[in-house]
Amino acid sequence: MQTALSRHIMDETRHAWLWTKRIMDMKGVVVNPDDGYQRRIGRDIIPRSLFEIFALTVVVEQRALTRYQLHLSRPDVDEETRKTLAAVSSDEHWHVGWIEAAAKEMAKEQGNPGLYEDAIARYRAIDDKVTIGLHDYERGLFGFSYADPFKPEDLVTKAKLREKRLSELDWKAHKEAPGVKAAAAAALMGI
Repeated sequence: MQTALSRHIMDETRHAWLWTKRIMDMKGVVVNPDDGYQRRIGRDIIPRSLFEIFALTVVVEQRALTRYQLHLSRPDVDEETRKTLAAVSSDEHWHVGWIEAAAKEMAKEQGNPGLYEDAIARYRAIDDKVTIGLHDYERGLFGFSYADPFKPEDLVTKAKLREKRLSELDWKAHKEAPGVKAAAAAALMGI
């Protein structure tokens, strides 16, 4: 179990780097979210045992994999982002498999195989609530969520958002640093 957990942690560290690199390659800015997934889920549950950590991780990994697959299925995703999504998804399949087996074994060792299913149901309900809130937040930012099925109007929404941001950047650039082009400022912000 220690070897699998070490590999899992190594993978998650690599995922963080892959996403950081992707954002930087797109000329975006990496920021720490004020109210991200971990903070939101921590409002409802704090695992108290290794079994609980593993059961919650099964739910989180399954949700992450589903999210990556939904994002990957959209036709408006560029090739480099597709490569990142595919690489991370490959690892997530392995994560779900080993951690699920370990959590089920822990429940069995405690003499209560139903413990696993009960924990998964409890954590999935919390994860669903948190994820719905994050999707709503994303829709507020972008006008849609990358977890939603693609609609052609998403392209129009993205274009309007980009135009709005360019206009805001143009005004800000003009006000703060005349001569700075909005397109350059937009590139720095990844839009």
